[in-house]
Amino acid sequence: MEVLLCPEPSLSIRIAVPCLLNRLNIRSSLRFPAEIGGRWIARARLPAVKAVIDSATLDQLGMTESEIRNPAVSSTYRSSKLPKPNLTVLEAQARVCTGPEMTKPLSEEQAFKVFDTILRSVRGELKDEDRVSRAQLGAFFAGMTIRANAFPEATQWSEGEKRAIGTFWPQLVRALPPDVVFIADPEGSIMGSSIGPQFVGNDTTEMRLVGALREVLAGGHLGYEEVQGVLRDVLPLNVEEDGKDSSKESLVSAFLIGQRVNRETDRELKAYCLAFDDELGPPPVADVRSLTHYGEPYDGNTRFFRSTLFVAAIRSCYGESSLLHGVDWMPPKGGITEEQMLKFMGANTHLTPLQAKDLLEDKDLGFAYLSQREARPSLYSLIQVREHIKKRPPLATTEKVQQLVRASGREAVVAGFYHEGYEEPLLMLMRRRGVHSGLVVKGEEGALSMTTRLKSGNASKGLPVNYCSGFRSSTTASALEVDGLPLLS
Repeated sequence: MEVLLCPEPSLSIRIAVPCLLNRLNIRSSLRFPAEIGGRWIARARLPAVKAVIDSATLDQLGMTESEIRNPAVSSTYRSSKLPKPNLTVLEAQARVCTGPEMTKPLSEEQAFKVFDTILRSVRGELKDEDRVSRAQLGAFFAGMTIRANAFPEATQWSEGEKRAIGTFWPQLVRALPPDVVFIADPEGSIMGSSIGPQFVGNDTTEMRLVGALREVLAGGHLGYEEVQGVLRDVLPLNVEEDGKDSSKESLVSAFLIGQRVNRETDRELKAYCLAFDDELGPPPVADVRSLTHYGEPYDGNTRFFRSTLFVAAIRSCYGESSLLHGVDWMPPKGGITEEQMLKFMGANTHLTPLQAKDLLEDKDLGFAYLSQREARPSLYSLIQVREHIKKRPPLATTEKVQQLVRASGREAVVAGFYHEGYEEPLLMLMRRRGVHSGLVVKGEEGALSMTTRLKSGNASKGLPVNYCSGFRSSTTASALEVDGLPLLS
């Protein structure tokens, strides 16, 4: 059991931390030394974090200086293997890859700069971080196409965008790969291209994706089985194996951002939520009286403290088993996550669902954390794509409502949100999970942490911070659907 909690012996690792003006050691520990409710958690003193690099220690570990992570900077957890997106196009994506009311059309100057950057990139004139990735091309043109096909007049193409497209499209249509031309003009009705109507994909795994994309790019919605089938066809996404210029990367990006731009239906969200429940086999069932699943935004916090990890640990001391899940680093925010905090405290963040089940059943513990990396590898394979599409895909909502381990007793799901309109979809997914109770909290940055700071009524848009909504039932009967779809397994 100790191996599951802390897989490696404590090491004295010293890290450069420029902000420590007094250059003193920082020591941190998580201690629950007193027995509470039959459970107690105690951790040994954690490694010192010092202001200089100990080269001898690095040699001993076989690590380079760049591999040592500063626990105070979340971006240090971003894999150095991930290629960075082109910033010019990424800024444009932030404006045009959003909803019908939130989209901000590009000015003529911005549009000319963006299309010039894309043209130079596909011609091979831009290299490395300046290169516009296939995922960016898919997301950007998906947003532009849906705007032209389905958005209200105020957020359709601006006059400046029309002039820029008119100038660059004759060159782009000859330089862009067929999959991107398809995304930009799927039916040939926008720019008159004959490539889009004839495009069917490069292999059998892309055929269903291309067919679904035609509906999405027209501003339409898909059925539950169709979304689920597409996701299972194309994931996991192996960019290295498929090649950095794989058409699958652009098509998947267009699909993910297109569904979010169109505002997902309940059936589409349910498909995202359920698609990979059995990826590693049926979820294990922990023999516990109760189990609470905590769903925080996977991309972390950058401005406010996240207290859920500590709240869950304390609740487990009172006999309320707690399961957290998340990732080490996730775009677009790339903030501090529970996994980063647990790593810093020396915890094992590479548990399998079966190992997590054992920890939850342990009467002296009742607490576990599962990383998406181990529990849902297919979804974890999308991290690079998610950074390059800029905006949050439907998965950013559904991954918060997971049952990676189930319980023989009562189950509850708690999830955080910030943007109004997602509280009801989250509760819908919880009900369809068949849990006994569910709660959504509008916390700082969408996390579950509730604030004690006084705020004016206009401090946040829509619902006030600390807003809560939920349900509780004596049985799971109240979770039956009104749309005829089965309960989530």
